[in-house]
Amino acid sequence: MHPKDLSIVDFTYDLPASKIASYPLEQRDASKLLVYGADANGANDVSASNAAAQISETTYSRLDEVLPSNTLLVHNDTKVVAARLFFEKENGSVIEIFCLEPASIYKDITTAMLAKKQVLWGCLIGGAKKWKEGSLQIKYGNNYTLTATKHSTLADSFLIQFEWDNEAQSFAEVLEAAGNIPLPPYFNRAVEANDKERYQTVYAAAEGSVAAPTAGLHFTPALFDKLAVKNITKEFVTLHVGAGTFKPVKAARMEEHEMHAEYIDVQKSFIELLRDNFTKRDQSASAKKIIAVGTTSLRTLESLYWMGAKIIAANNANNTNKQANPSIENISVVQWDPYELMPQNELPSTAVALTALSNWLEQNNLSRLIAKTQIIIAPGYRFKIIDGLITNFHQPQSTLLLLVAAITNGNWKPMYHYALENNFRFLSYGDGCLIWLDPSVR
Repeated sequence: MHPKDLSIVDFTYDLPASKIASYPLEQRDASKLLVYGADANGANDVSASNAAAQISETTYSRLDEVLPSNTLLVHNDTKVVAARLFFEKENGSVIEIFCLEPASIYKDITTAMLAKKQVLWGCLIGGAKKWKEGSLQIKYGNNYTLTATKHSTLADSFLIQFEWDNEAQSFAEVLEAAGNIPLPPYFNRAVEANDKERYQTVYAAAEGSVAAPTAGLHFTPALFDKLAVKNITKEFVTLHVGAGTFKPVKAARMEEHEMHAEYIDVQKSFIELLRDNFTKRDQSASAKKIIAVGTTSLRTLESLYWMGAKIIAANNANNTNKQANPSIENISVVQWDPYELMPQNELPSTAVALTALSNWLEQNNLSRLIAKTQIIIAPGYRFKIIDGLITNFHQPQSTLLLLVAAITNGNWKPMYHYALENNFRFLSYGDGCLIWLDPSVR
Protein backbone atom coordinates (compact mmCIF):
# COMPACT_ATOMS: atom_id res chain seq x y z
CA MET A 1 0.00 0.00 0.00
CA HIS A 2 1.20 3.50 -0.83
CA PRO A 3 1.32 5.67 2.33
CA LYS A 4 -1.02 8.10 0.57
CA ASP A 5 -3.77 5.53 1.05
CA LEU A 6 -3.30 5.18 4.82
CA SER A 7 -6.21 6.18 7.04
CA ILE A 8 -5.09 8.14 10.08
CA VAL A 9 -7.82 6.63 12.28
CA ASP A 10 -5.83 3.38 12.19
CA PHE A 11 -3.09 5.14 14.16
CA THR A 12 -4.89 6.15 17.28
CA TYR A 13 -5.03 4.96 20.88
CA ASP A 14 -6.57 6.17 24.12
CA LEU A 15 -4.11 8.48 25.90
CA PRO A 16 -5.47 9.55 29.30
CA ALA A 17 -4.35 12.99 30.47
CA SER A 18 -2.92 11.32 33.58
CA LYS A 19 -0.32 9.55 31.42
CA ILE A 20 1.08 12.79 29.97
CA ALA A 21 4.15 14.03 31.83
CA SER A 22 3.78 17.75 32.56
CA TYR A 23 7.15 17.94 34.31
CA PRO A 24 10.48 16.19 33.76
CA LEU A 25 12.05 13.86 36.30
CA GLU A 26 14.66 15.47 38.53
CA GLN A 27 17.39 13.28 37.01
CA ARG A 28 17.36 13.19 33.21
CA ASP A 29 18.63 9.65 32.71
CA ALA A 30 16.36 8.18 35.41
CA SER A 31 13.53 8.02 32.86
CA LYS A 32 12.27 4.57 31.94
CA LEU A 33 13.30 3.01 28.64
CA LEU A 34 11.20 0.40 26.85
CA VAL A 35 13.33 -1.84 24.61
CA TYR A 36 11.56 -3.37 21.65
CA GLY A 37 12.61 -5.94 19.10
CA ALA A 38 16.20 -6.88 19.95
CA ASP A 39 18.41 -8.93 22.20
CA ALA A 40 21.69 -7.67 23.62
CA ASN A 41 23.41 -8.16 20.28
CA GLY A 42 20.79 -6.27 18.33
CA ALA A 43 19.30 -9.39 16.75
CA ASN A 44 15.75 -8.91 15.52
CA ASP A 45 12.61 -11.04 15.55
CA VAL A 46 9.63 -8.74 15.71
CA SER A 47 6.85 -10.48 13.82
CA ALA A 48 3.33 -9.61 14.91
CA SER A 49 2.94 -13.01 16.59
CA ASN A 50 5.74 -12.43 19.06
CA ALA A 51 5.72 -8.61 19.32
CA ALA A 52 4.71 -8.56 23.00
CA ALA A 53 7.47 -11.05 23.87
CA GLN A 54 10.05 -8.68 22.39
CA ILE A 55 9.40 -5.99 24.99
CA SER A 56 11.57 -5.33 28.02
CA GLU A 57 12.27 -2.28 30.14
CA THR A 58 15.20 -0.55 31.78
CA THR A 59 16.28 3.07 32.32
CA TYR A 60 18.27 5.48 30.19
CA SER A 61 21.08 5.34 32.76
CA ARG A 62 21.59 1.69 31.73
CA LEU A 63 21.46 2.28 27.99
CA ASP A 64 25.02 0.96 27.66
CA GLU A 65 23.74 -2.47 28.75
CA VAL A 66 21.26 -2.80 25.87
CA LEU A 67 23.33 -1.34 23.02
CA PRO A 68 26.02 -3.43 21.36
CA SER A 69 29.55 -2.05 21.24
CA ASN A 70 30.59 -0.23 18.07
CA THR A 71 27.23 1.55 17.90
CA LEU A 72 26.95 5.11 16.63
CA LEU A 73 24.31 7.35 18.23
CA VAL A 74 23.25 10.29 16.05
CA HIS A 75 21.85 13.25 18.00
CA ASN A 76 20.13 16.44 16.89
CA ASP A 77 22.00 19.41 18.40
CA THR A 78 19.36 22.03 17.61
CA LYS A 79 18.54 24.52 20.36
CA VAL A 80 15.03 25.68 21.24
CA VAL A 81 14.61 29.43 20.95
CA ALA A 82 12.27 31.57 23.06
CA ALA A 83 9.89 31.84 20.14
CA ARG A 84 6.75 33.09 21.94
CA LEU A 85 6.45 36.85 22.21
CA PHE A 86 3.64 38.60 24.10
CA PHE A 87 2.74 42.16 23.10
CA GLU A 88 0.28 44.24 25.13
CA LYS A 89 -1.79 46.80 23.24
CA GLU A 90 -2.72 50.18 24.71
CA ASN A 91 -6.20 48.86 25.53
CA GLY A 92 -4.69 46.04 27.60
CA SER A 93 -5.39 43.17 25.17
CA VAL A 94 -2.50 40.77 24.60
CA ILE A 95 -1.30 39.59 21.19
CA GLU A 96 0.90 36.47 21.07
CA ILE A 97 3.35 36.14 18.17
CA PHE A 98 4.82 32.66 17.74
CA CYS A 99 7.94 32.73 15.54
CA LEU A 100 7.94 29.69 13.23
CA GLU A 101 10.69 30.14 10.65
CA PRO A 102 12.51 32.91 8.76
CA ALA A 103 11.27 34.32 5.47
CA SER A 104 12.50 32.59 2.32
CA ILE A 105 14.91 35.44 1.57
CA TYR A 106 17.34 33.92 4.10
CA LYS A 107 19.41 30.93 3.04
CA ASP A 108 18.99 29.22 6.42
CA ILE A 109 17.80 29.72 9.98
CA THR A 110 21.27 30.55 11.31
CA THR A 111 21.63 33.49 8.93
CA ALA A 112 18.27 34.90 10.04
CA MET A 113 19.04 34.31 13.72
CA LEU A 114 22.22 36.37 13.38
CA ALA A 115 20.43 39.29 11.70
CA LYS A 116 20.93 42.70 13.31
CA LYS A 117 18.41 45.55 13.67
CA GLN A 118 15.59 43.87 11.70
CA VAL A 119 14.41 40.54 10.34
CA LEU A 120 11.40 38.99 8.52
CA TRP A 121 9.85 35.94 10.16
CA GLY A 122 6.91 33.65 9.47
CA CYS A 123 4.68 33.64 12.55
CA LEU A 124 1.41 32.48 14.04
CA ILE A 125 -0.59 35.21 15.76
CA GLY A 126 -2.81 34.56 18.74
CA GLY A 127 -5.58 37.13 18.79
CA ALA A 128 -4.89 38.24 15.22
CA LYS A 129 -8.37 39.79 14.91
CA LYS A 130 -7.47 42.21 17.70
CA TRP A 131 -4.49 43.47 15.70
CA LYS A 132 -5.95 45.21 12.68
CA GLU A 133 -3.31 47.87 12.01
CA GLY A 134 -0.22 49.59 13.36
CA SER A 135 2.81 48.14 15.12
CA LEU A 136 3.23 46.38 18.45
CA GLN A 137 6.06 46.92 20.91
CA ILE A 138 7.75 45.14 23.82
CA LYS A 139 10.19 46.74 26.24
CA TYR A 140 12.96 44.33 27.25
CA GLY A 141 16.41 44.28 28.82
CA ASN A 142 17.82 47.71 29.66
CA ASN A 143 14.82 49.53 28.27
CA TYR A 144 15.30 48.34 24.69
CA THR A 145 12.31 48.09 22.35
CA LEU A 146 11.26 45.28 20.01
CA THR A 147 8.72 46.35 17.37
CA ALA A 148 6.53 43.99 15.31
CA THR A 149 4.79 45.03 12.09
CA LYS A 150 2.63 42.90 9.79
CA HIS A 151 4.43 42.59 6.47
CA SER A 152 2.12 40.22 4.57
CA THR A 153 -0.28 37.31 4.96
CA LEU A 154 0.86 33.77 4.17
CA ALA A 155 -1.26 30.65 3.54
CA ASP A 156 -1.68 29.76 7.22
CA SER A 157 0.46 32.34 9.02
CA PHE A 158 1.80 35.88 8.76
CA LEU A 159 5.11 37.39 7.72
CA ILE A 160 6.18 39.74 10.51
CA GLN A 161 8.90 42.37 10.34
CA PHE A 162 10.73 42.70 13.64
CA GLU A 163 12.91 45.71 14.42
CA TRP A 164 14.89 46.46 17.59
CA ASP A 165 16.92 49.41 18.81
CA ASN A 166 19.94 47.60 20.24
CA GLU A 167 22.12 47.45 17.14
CA ALA A 168 24.65 45.13 18.78
CA GLN A 169 22.11 42.34 19.37
CA SER A 170 21.27 39.52 16.99
CA PHE A 171 17.67 38.35 16.64
CA ALA A 172 18.64 35.24 18.63
CA GLU A 173 19.74 37.47 21.51
CA VAL A 174 16.56 39.53 21.26
CA LEU A 175 14.41 36.39 21.54
CA GLU A 176 16.47 35.19 24.49
CA ALA A 177 15.81 38.47 26.29
CA ALA A 178 12.20 39.18 25.25
CA GLY A 179 10.67 35.81 24.43
CA ASN A 180 9.31 32.73 26.18
CA ILE A 181 10.13 29.04 25.71
CA PRO A 182 7.31 27.48 23.60
CA LEU A 183 6.25 24.51 25.72
CA PRO A 184 3.84 22.08 24.04
CA PRO A 185 0.17 22.92 24.74
CA TYR A 186 -0.52 19.46 26.18
CA PHE A 187 1.55 20.37 29.26
CA ASN A 188 -1.47 22.49 30.14
CA ARG A 189 0.55 24.83 32.35
CA ALA A 190 2.59 28.01 32.20
CA VAL A 191 6.33 28.07 31.59
CA GLU A 192 8.36 27.82 34.80
CA ALA A 193 11.96 28.78 35.51
CA ASN A 194 13.18 25.16 35.35
CA ASP A 195 11.86 24.72 31.80
CA LYS A 196 14.53 27.03 30.41
CA GLU A 197 17.13 24.37 31.20
CA ARG A 198 15.12 21.15 31.08
CA TYR A 199 13.42 21.79 27.73
CA GLN A 200 16.89 21.76 26.14
CA THR A 201 19.27 18.86 25.59
CA VAL A 202 22.61 19.12 27.39
CA TYR A 203 24.29 19.39 23.97
CA ALA A 204 21.95 21.97 22.38
CA ALA A 205 24.03 24.32 20.23
CA ALA A 206 22.41 25.47 16.97
CA GLU A 207 19.61 27.96 17.69
CA GLY A 208 16.48 27.61 15.60
CA SER A 209 13.90 25.12 16.93
CA VAL A 210 10.46 25.92 18.28
CA ALA A 211 10.23 22.50 19.94
CA ALA A 212 12.84 20.30 21.60
CA PRO A 213 14.17 17.09 20.06
CA THR A 214 12.77 15.35 23.09
CA ALA A 215 14.50 11.95 22.86
CA GLY A 216 17.75 13.75 23.63
CA LEU A 217 16.43 15.28 26.86
CA HIS A 218 17.31 12.04 28.69
CA PHE A 219 21.06 12.13 27.99
CA THR A 220 23.63 13.37 30.50
CA PRO A 221 27.42 13.77 30.48
CA ALA A 222 27.67 10.81 32.88
CA LEU A 223 25.65 8.62 30.49
CA PHE A 224 27.85 9.64 27.57
CA ASP A 225 30.90 8.60 29.61
CA LYS A 226 29.40 5.17 30.29
CA LEU A 227 28.57 4.69 26.62
CA ALA A 228 32.09 5.68 25.54
CA VAL A 229 33.61 2.93 27.72
CA LYS A 230 31.75 0.42 25.54
CA ASN A 231 32.86 2.13 22.31
CA ILE A 232 29.39 3.55 21.73
CA THR A 233 30.14 6.84 20.02
CA LYS A 234 28.09 9.92 19.18
CA GLU A 235 27.80 12.33 16.27
CA PHE A 236 25.59 15.36 15.74
CA VAL A 237 23.34 16.59 12.95
CA THR A 238 20.99 19.56 13.03
CA LEU A 239 17.32 19.63 12.16
CA HIS A 240 15.50 22.73 13.33
CA VAL A 241 12.19 21.43 14.65
CA GLY A 242 9.12 23.24 13.36
CA ALA A 243 5.75 23.48 15.07
CA GLY A 244 4.25 21.12 12.49
CA THR A 245 6.24 18.17 13.84
CA PHE A 246 3.83 17.60 16.71
CA LYS A 247 0.53 18.52 15.09
CA PRO A 248 -2.02 15.70 14.82
CA VAL A 249 -2.98 14.81 11.27
CA LYS A 250 -6.41 16.24 10.47
CA ALA A 251 -6.85 14.74 6.99
CA ALA A 252 -8.71 11.43 6.81
CA ARG A 253 -6.23 10.02 4.27
CA MET A 254 -2.52 10.78 4.31
CA GLU A 255 -2.63 11.89 0.66
CA GLU A 256 -4.46 15.01 1.88
CA HIS A 257 -1.90 15.84 4.58
CA GLU A 258 0.91 18.24 3.69
CA MET A 259 4.05 17.51 5.62
CA HIS A 260 5.96 20.45 7.09
CA ALA A 261 9.41 21.22 5.68
CA GLU A 262 12.33 21.74 8.06
CA TYR A 263 15.94 22.87 7.73
CA ILE A 264 18.75 20.35 8.14
CA ASP A 265 22.42 21.20 8.54
CA VAL A 266 24.92 18.34 8.25
CA GLN A 267 28.70 18.43 8.04
CA LYS A 268 30.33 16.90 4.94
CA SER A 269 32.71 15.00 7.23
CA PHE A 270 29.76 13.23 8.85
CA ILE A 271 28.31 12.26 5.46
CA GLU A 272 31.71 10.81 4.56
CA LEU A 273 31.77 8.88 7.84
CA LEU A 274 28.38 7.35 6.97
CA ARG A 275 29.53 6.63 3.42
CA ASP A 276 32.58 4.76 4.68
CA ASN A 277 30.49 2.81 7.19
CA PHE A 278 28.06 1.58 4.53
CA THR A 279 30.90 0.79 2.15
CA LYS A 280 32.23 -1.52 4.88
CA ARG A 281 28.80 -3.15 5.17
CA ASP A 282 28.71 -3.77 1.44
CA GLN A 283 32.09 -5.47 1.79
CA SER A 284 30.86 -7.53 4.77
CA ALA A 285 33.40 -5.79 6.99
CA SER A 286 32.82 -4.69 10.57
CA ALA A 287 30.59 -1.61 10.56
CA LYS A 288 28.78 0.46 13.15
CA LYS A 289 25.09 0.12 13.91
CA ILE A 290 23.42 3.50 13.37
CA ILE A 291 20.90 4.54 16.03
CA ALA A 292 18.96 7.78 15.56
CA VAL A 293 18.30 9.60 18.82
CA GLY A 294 14.90 11.09 18.06
CA THR A 295 12.61 11.19 15.07
CA THR A 296 14.24 14.43 13.90
CA SER A 297 17.66 12.74 13.72
CA LEU A 298 16.05 9.82 11.89
CA ARG A 299 14.38 12.11 9.34
CA THR A 300 17.69 13.87 8.79
CA LEU A 301 19.62 10.65 8.26
CA GLU A 302 17.10 9.11 5.89
CA SER A 303 16.87 12.39 3.96
CA LEU A 304 20.62 12.20 3.24
CA TYR A 305 20.03 8.99 1.31
CA TRP A 306 17.27 10.52 -0.81
CA MET A 307 19.33 13.60 -1.60
CA GLY A 308 22.07 11.33 -2.92
CA ALA A 309 19.50 9.32 -4.88
CA LYS A 310 18.14 12.52 -6.44
CA ILE A 311 21.65 13.52 -7.54
CA ILE A 312 22.05 10.11 -9.17
CA ALA A 313 18.64 10.47 -10.86
CA ALA A 314 19.70 13.88 -12.22
CA ASN A 315 22.90 12.37 -13.58
CA ASN A 316 20.96 9.53 -15.21
CA ALA A 317 18.61 12.04 -16.83
CA ASN A 318 21.51 14.06 -18.23
CA ASN A 319 21.99 13.06 -21.86
CA THR A 320 25.55 14.40 -22.06
CA ASN A 321 28.73 12.94 -20.65
CA LYS A 322 29.02 15.92 -18.34
CA GLN A 323 28.26 15.38 -14.65
CA ALA A 324 24.95 16.99 -13.70
CA ASN A 325 25.02 19.56 -10.91
CA PRO A 326 21.46 19.92 -9.59
CA SER A 327 20.66 22.88 -7.34
CA ILE A 328 20.13 22.52 -3.61
CA GLU A 329 16.41 23.10 -4.23
CA ASN A 330 16.34 20.20 -6.69
CA ILE A 331 17.93 17.75 -4.28
CA SER A 332 15.89 18.80 -1.24
CA VAL A 333 13.48 16.04 -0.23
CA VAL A 334 9.79 16.57 -0.88
CA GLN A 335 7.05 14.60 0.81
CA TRP A 336 6.55 11.62 -1.48
CA ASP A 337 10.07 11.29 -2.94
CA PRO A 338 10.84 8.04 -1.09
CA TYR A 339 7.83 6.35 -2.64
CA GLU A 340 7.82 7.84 -6.13
CA LEU A 341 11.35 8.89 -7.11
CA MET A 342 12.12 5.62 -8.89
CA PRO A 343 11.18 1.93 -8.69
CA GLN A 344 12.60 0.10 -5.67
CA ASN A 345 14.69 -2.21 -7.85
CA GLU A 346 16.41 0.78 -9.43
CA LEU A 347 17.35 2.57 -6.21
CA PRO A 348 21.09 2.90 -5.49
CA SER A 349 22.68 1.27 -2.47
CA THR A 350 23.14 3.43 0.59
CA ALA A 351 26.91 3.63 0.05
CA VAL A 352 26.44 4.73 -3.57
CA ALA A 353 23.85 7.37 -2.67
CA LEU A 354 26.01 8.81 0.11
CA THR A 355 29.01 8.83 -2.24
CA ALA A 356 26.99 10.84 -4.76
CA LEU A 357 25.99 13.33 -2.05
CA SER A 358 29.58 13.67 -0.81
CA ASN A 359 30.81 14.19 -4.38
CA TRP A 360 28.13 16.85 -4.97
CA LEU A 361 29.31 18.76 -1.91
CA GLU A 362 32.90 18.49 -3.17
CA GLN A 363 31.84 19.66 -6.63
CA ASN A 364 30.21 22.74 -5.10
CA ASN A 365 33.02 23.47 -2.62
CA LEU A 366 30.71 22.97 0.37
CA SER A 367 31.85 21.77 3.79
CA ARG A 368 28.28 21.37 5.06
CA LEU A 369 24.89 20.55 3.63
CA ILE A 370 22.12 23.04 4.40
CA ALA A 371 18.80 22.08 2.85
CA LYS A 372 15.12 21.49 3.57
CA THR A 373 13.43 18.15 3.97
CA GLN A 374 9.72 17.41 3.82
CA ILE A 375 10.17 13.65 4.12
CA ILE A 376 7.26 11.68 5.57
CA ILE A 377 8.07 8.25 6.95
CA ALA A 378 5.05 5.99 7.25
CA PRO A 379 4.24 2.29 6.82
CA GLY A 380 5.48 1.32 3.39
CA TYR A 381 8.78 3.15 3.83
CA ARG A 382 12.02 1.20 3.33
CA PHE A 383 14.77 2.37 5.69
CA LYS A 384 18.16 3.07 4.15
CA ILE A 385 20.43 4.24 6.97
CA ILE A 386 19.21 3.62 10.52
CA ASP A 387 19.29 0.35 12.46
CA GLY A 388 17.23 1.61 15.34
CA LEU A 389 15.57 4.58 17.00
CA ILE A 390 15.51 6.05 20.49
CA THR A 391 12.38 8.12 20.91
CA ASN A 392 9.63 9.21 23.31
CA PHE A 393 6.01 8.08 23.15
CA HIS A 394 4.01 10.15 20.68
CA GLN A 395 0.52 11.57 20.31
CA PRO A 396 -2.26 9.59 18.63
CA GLN A 397 -2.84 10.35 14.94
CA SER A 398 0.52 12.12 14.53
CA THR A 399 3.13 11.76 11.80
CA LEU A 400 5.55 10.71 14.56
CA LEU A 401 3.36 7.71 15.39
CA LEU A 402 3.28 6.86 11.68
CA LEU A 403 7.09 6.80 11.77
CA VAL A 404 7.06 4.42 14.74
CA ALA A 405 4.58 2.22 12.88
CA ALA A 406 6.93 2.17 9.89
CA ILE A 407 10.02 1.14 11.83
CA THR A 408 8.10 -1.65 13.64
CA ASN A 409 6.42 -2.91 10.45
CA GLY A 410 3.05 -1.95 11.91
CA ASN A 411 3.61 -3.56 15.32
CA TRP A 412 3.49 -0.39 17.40
CA LYS A 413 0.36 -1.20 19.41
CA PRO A 414 1.92 -3.85 21.72
CA MET A 415 4.60 -1.33 22.68
CA TYR A 416 2.14 1.41 23.48
CA HIS A 417 -0.19 -0.98 25.30
CA TYR A 418 2.71 -2.16 27.46
CA ALA A 419 3.78 1.41 28.19
CA LEU A 420 0.27 2.45 29.20
CA GLU A 421 -0.19 -0.60 31.42
CA ASN A 422 3.22 -0.24 33.10
CA ASN A 423 3.13 3.40 34.11
CA PHE A 424 5.37 4.88 31.44
CA ARG A 425 5.13 8.65 31.15
CA PHE A 426 4.12 9.96 27.71
CA LEU A 427 5.08 12.80 25.35
CA SER A 428 7.85 15.41 25.57
CA TYR A 429 8.80 15.19 29.26
CA GLY A 430 7.98 11.51 29.47
CA ASP A 431 9.84 8.21 29.19
CA GLY A 432 11.10 6.66 25.97
CA CYS A 433 11.89 3.56 24.00
CA LEU A 434 14.68 1.95 22.01
CA ILE A 435 13.18 0.38 18.88
CA TRP A 436 15.28 -1.92 16.73
CA LEU A 437 14.45 -1.80 13.04
CA ASP A 438 12.32 -4.66 11.79
CA PRO A 439 14.55 -6.22 9.10
CA SER A 440 11.58 -6.65 6.76
CA VAL A 441 11.34 -2.87 6.28
CA ARG A 442 14.89 -2.34 5.04
